[in-house]
Amino acid sequence: MTRTSLTQLEARDGFIPRHIGPSDAEQAAMLSVLGYQSRAALIDAVVPANIRLKDKLDLGQFFDPLPEQAALAKLKGIASQNKVMKSMIGQGYYGTFTPPVILRNIFENPAWYTAYTPYQPEISQGRLEAILNFQQVITDLTGMGIANASMLDEGTAAAEAMTLIQRVGKSASKVFYVADDVLPQTREVVETRAKPIGVEVRSIAAADIENLSEPCFGVLLQYPGVNGDVRDYRNACEKLHAAGSMVVVAADLLALTVLTPPGEWGADVVVGNSQRFGVPLGFGGPHAGYLATRDDYKRSMAGRLAGVTVDAQGNKAFRLALQTREQHIRREKATSNICTAQVLLAVMASMYAIYHGPKGLEQIARRVHRYTGILAASLRQLGFQLVNETFFDTLTVVTDNADEVHRIAVENGINLRRVDARHVGLSLDETTGRDEIAVLAKIFGQAAGKDATVDFDSLDNDARDAFPAALSRTSAYLTHPTFHRYHAEHEMLRYLRALADKDLALDRTMIPLGSCTMKLNSTSEMIPVTWPEFSNIHPFAPDDQTVGYREMIGQLEQMLCAVTGYAGVSLQPNAGSQGEYAGLLIIKKYHESRGEGHRNICLIPSSAHGTNPASASMVGMQVVVTACDENGNVDLEDLKKKAEQHSANLACVMVTYPSTHGVFEEGIKELCEIVHAHGGQVYVDGANMNALVGVAGPGIFGGDVSHLNLHKTFCIPHGGGGPGVGPVAVGAHLVPFLPNQASTGYQRNEAGIGAVSAAPYGSASILPISWMYIAMMGADGLTAATETAILNANYIARRLAPHYPVLYTGHDGLVAHECIIDLRPLQDKTGISNEDVAKRLMDFGFHAPTMSFPVPGTLMIEPTESESKAELDRFIEAMITIHAEIVKVERGEYDRMDNPLKGAPHTAEVVTADDWQHSYSREVAAFPVPSLRKRKYWPPVGRADNVYGDRNLFCGCAPIEDYE
Repeated sequence: MTRTSLTQLEARDGFIPRHIGPSDAEQAAMLSVLGYQSRAALIDAVVPANIRLKDKLDLGQFFDPLPEQAALAKLKGIASQNKVMKSMIGQGYYGTFTPPVILRNIFENPAWYTAYTPYQPEISQGRLEAILNFQQVITDLTGMGIANASMLDEGTAAAEAMTLIQRVGKSASKVFYVADDVLPQTREVVETRAKPIGVEVRSIAAADIENLSEPCFGVLLQYPGVNGDVRDYRNACEKLHAAGSMVVVAADLLALTVLTPPGEWGADVVVGNSQRFGVPLGFGGPHAGYLATRDDYKRSMAGRLAGVTVDAQGNKAFRLALQTREQHIRREKATSNICTAQVLLAVMASMYAIYHGPKGLEQIARRVHRYTGILAASLRQLGFQLVNETFFDTLTVVTDNADEVHRIAVENGINLRRVDARHVGLSLDETTGRDEIAVLAKIFGQAAGKDATVDFDSLDNDARDAFPAALSRTSAYLTHPTFHRYHAEHEMLRYLRALADKDLALDRTMIPLGSCTMKLNSTSEMIPVTWPEFSNIHPFAPDDQTVGYREMIGQLEQMLCAVTGYAGVSLQPNAGSQGEYAGLLIIKKYHESRGEGHRNICLIPSSAHGTNPASASMVGMQVVVTACDENGNVDLEDLKKKAEQHSANLACVMVTYPSTHGVFEEGIKELCEIVHAHGGQVYVDGANMNALVGVAGPGIFGGDVSHLNLHKTFCIPHGGGGPGVGPVAVGAHLVPFLPNQASTGYQRNEAGIGAVSAAPYGSASILPISWMYIAMMGADGLTAATETAILNANYIARRLAPHYPVLYTGHDGLVAHECIIDLRPLQDKTGISNEDVAKRLMDFGFHAPTMSFPVPGTLMIEPTESESKAELDRFIEAMITIHAEIVKVERGEYDRMDNPLKGAPHTAEVVTADDWQHSYSREVAAFPVPSLRKRKYWPPVGRADNVYGDRNLFCGCAPIEDYE
């Protein structure tokens, strides 16, 4: 027996083999199928030599991988530098209690956080129901006709609302007014969005809105205002509407449980943030914003919309509605570039509302308001004057020495809002109790040189609502049974489990979505997200309280620079679409700095994802489409011709690499040289970065700017459609133009673009996930992950090639990290479509690959590096079995309309019904391969009727009679 040395015994388990699915032996077996001796030989054949990295990634202190426990300990040490204080800063962010049943069973549950966007509704019924619940919460509380399935944050929701009313309104004006008590970060995001599309943003005192006489297409109001005022805007709305203007209101959801909703006093669009409904502060995100509007504008509103339809058996089913208005369909004509929402956080907020119910929410709101009234009375007794006589939860206090008040507050563990030298702001929330009120009175009393005690009983007896009686809410909300049934924890627990059981997520099966990179979201990566040092920090807390956060963020920026070859990174964009938008704004600002602001042409290959042209349109660029050749590559001759044609005005090219078709194009360096020769910049879309890390760097082979999808390549989970993070990475010449947030004092460089998200670091609380991934993988691990992803994709492509044509390949028939299989020849022969294959895969317990993108009638498959050979073989077996079923249709053994593919997916109700009218057997329907007898997922509904759902649009909770 060979003796093991102490050194070997001391070596801890590494994370790399936990993340990479196939073992060495399995990889060798796959390589033999492909005809290569090693993974290195395969990569040499796949990746063009002229873009290959010559050296290993320079990850500095993270070059060598850390074991899981060591990485957690290191990050804990960094996090411990943060000071977790009681933040009463407000300004759109509040303390809240996340009910433990929601924390454990949604936020920390992979059945929820590893799910994908519900584009395949039959296997997404659980999260679709939860999204509908969220939409119902928003429509009820705002008093509007329809709400979408969440926005990225309040600032970007307000910007989307501005462009919405400009589209649907009748005013020819280009002026948009913003009240002076709108959240400053919201105003800045609106200004950033407005400038490139020619909208002029003007300020107006909130008190003067009613007297506004200048023409404008709309105004933005805050309800309540940032300083606490609760204003009655009824008359103002009437006058604005009479003048042809429209009204956007940013509203606090908790306040709307006791205040008259904006929909009842004239708002055309209502936006905001659902953070205080049980979602941790997280240094600014992720939090689900919302947008609600009149039913008339549903086809013009941005973002996703969940709706109700029927399935093939006539049963109720949920689905995403009106998708033809989204960016992936309408491209540069899209209303928005939004691709990722904040579904996981919207689900949490909806469940918070369900768990508390309308009575519970109102009790929380009234308690917060009562405490605020008691505190206001105490401050007046101490001689302090309040700026706002009306309020819900926020007070702005006049003081001779604001700095002294803040100093004493911090000594007592409390952060207050720094308004200016003579004013201090404070906001109470769900976590405020008598102890905090007593401490606040003591703080102001000490600053004034007075003793302060709070007589709660006396002040409570004298307390009255501190907002106009005309604004006291009288309308009912959350009347649906869903919001009255699950207040007991057992009931809530079972409801959450029942919803999760309807869905397919990564905790059950491989999700082989091309372009979406559904890989392992390891538990060790997820754990730090809920640490108080990360989750309980206000985004505008003083810098000396966020040292750990900023150290972690700085290290992650350096990691991403090393991975991409770029010189600088901003983590502010909180979605891939926002990263695209920021990158194009940076290019625009760069050209302006050189006196070439006229450059406005953006070249985009015809194969590009819809967010590319949509983003270009949003920054005021003109999209010129370039052709792809018969092999799916960018047609360099056509690109060269159009670059020459538009040379004087060429701003940039947007190109995805490897290509959207899943191929490492040989001409990428030449493409960069062509565009640079005509004064343009090269934007490399980072959607396919999982094929590049450690192998090639876009910042090295010619890219000037890229966005990265941390929710793809760097392991942040998709959360059922969000959250995402889309940092923007740039070359040295573009670093000065990375985004700032001047309104909150965050400035990287005075030349930088304005804020693109409401918080300076975007969705900061989930950045530890990517930090942990890179730290645990190290340079060799990251490279191995990329190589294995390419190996897995080529193994699937080679195994499926005899059954389905692989549409685009490179050298030796090889693909990158994904492959496209062509169903069109089979459809021509049999009538079986790629949609039929997608639905039939559900019977095998699989989520379908990406359907009809980038080529109609195809499926794009991306297995990632995290799937074992056993899981790949299970998927391959399913696809080969499905091909055999299609052949039976072709031969006439199955009817062209009555066959297992057209009938899919098959629910348990259908398979076990007494009446079975199909020509194929129940066994074929339910158990097409033997392994399903031991491991079977039953789709909860049959095939959803998309046409019916759009023609009979219904986007809220089911009618009450459905529960009777």
